Amino acid sequence: MKVELVVDGKKIPLNKFVQEFLAGAVVGMVETLDSVETPSKHIELKIEQGKE
Repeated sequence: MKVELVVDGKKIPLNKFVQEFLAGAVVGMVETLDSVETPSKHIELKIEQGKE
C-alpha cells in the first residue's frame, strides 16, 4: 500500500506505520459508503481549508 501526503505542494515524508494508519482509516470509511464498489484500487482525498 502506498500513501502520499502533500501539503501546500510539499511532499511530507511518512514512515510505514503512519502510511498504514492513514490508509486503514480512509479505506475503512470509504468502503462503508453505499456508492463505492469494494475493494477499491485507488482512493484520492483532497482537503482545502479556508473560507468557502
